[in-house]
Amino acid sequence: MNGRSDLKYWIAFSRIPRIGSVRAGRLQAHFGSMEAAWKASAGQLHAAGLDQATVSSIVSERDAISPDAELERLQKSGVKAYTWDDPEYPARLKEIEDKPPVLYVRGELSPEDEWSVAIVGTRRATPYGRQAAEHFATDLAGHRITVVSGLARGIDAVAHRAALAAGGRTIGVLACGLDMVYPPEHAKLALEITEHGALISDYALGTQPRSEFFPRRNRILSAVSLGVLVVEGSEDSGALLTARYALEQNREVFAVPGSIYSPTHRGANKLIRDGEAKLVSTTEHILEELNLTMVTQQQELREVAPADPTEAKLLSVLSNQPSHIDEVQRASGLPIASVSSALAVLELKGIVRQVGPMSFVRAREVAIRKYSANA
Repeated sequence: MNGRSDLKYWIAFSRIPRIGSVRAGRLQAHFGSMEAAWKASAGQLHAAGLDQATVSSIVSERDAISPDAELERLQKSGVKAYTWDDPEYPARLKEIEDKPPVLYVRGELSPEDEWSVAIVGTRRATPYGRQAAEHFATDLAGHRITVVSGLARGIDAVAHRAALAAGGRTIGVLACGLDMVYPPEHAKLALEITEHGALISDYALGTQPRSEFFPRRNRILSAVSLGVLVVEGSEDSGALLTARYALEQNREVFAVPGSIYSPTHRGANKLIRDGEAKLVSTTEHILEELNLTMVTQQQELREVAPADPTEAKLLSVLSNQPSHIDEVQRASGLPIASVSSALAVLELKGIVRQVGPMSFVRAREVAIRKYSANA
């Protein structure tokens, strides 16, 4: 059973405490499908390697959960759910060890979100911090870089609003279900984000925000980004925690230096002092470090339809189900060298995505031009 037809059981499991990436992985590996895992007996769940507390949680919770009702509720809310087996699941998030089994999305994720930078900072932003966050978010959006943040008060909200004002894309990562907004005064901002980006969360609908959920939110925030920019934050702030996650995930960390007398700048200054973050004073510092100086040109390539018969042929045999390059070669009848080079170009255009070792899917639909035999 594939990930989409099994989706309602993934969603149902996401409502059960103690089912994270490790245990979901054990269930999937042992049972082959989440439907089989959902219907398994306590003994069978033990045999899958789950501890007694987790087995008890599943057995006691699932009687009150209807997978069909959960899926219907999701559809009525206008929220999509992607499992880690779906091609639409963010490729960069899939890289981390504790990736969420299910990612909920309101709005639209786009291939261009592969080029993204997170901007984080304190909720109690100073005028200097607000100015810096607005400056960097505006510039990044102008370079067609997606701005990622956490929809919180202060620096997060400034970054989202600046990206939107510049006509760019932005992604908000929430620590609650996507049928609610926290803080509530950001409801209008959240709506604007879904119209020009997406809100994402690994929490099921109906999940209220709690303090212990924010660290999990922060690990997603850093994971979906190429790098994290810390604008302001104390030494024990959530922004610093996001920077720690970014370092663990092999992401680049940047920091805006601030006053030595201001508590809200101690976190960013410490990251710089300890060599964990690169000091930045212009957007070019970030673009150069992340090799994003040519993004505008690369984005323009994404708009180019299949440029020749080889690309058109490959797109005719690819689908939203992963195909190994050898399968693509056999189905297309083209030389492997031509297949390999054309796939690389299509991936750069954002039309094709690599989802596993030498396995590819169509990332988005395009009109396939018909070529004559002697074209």
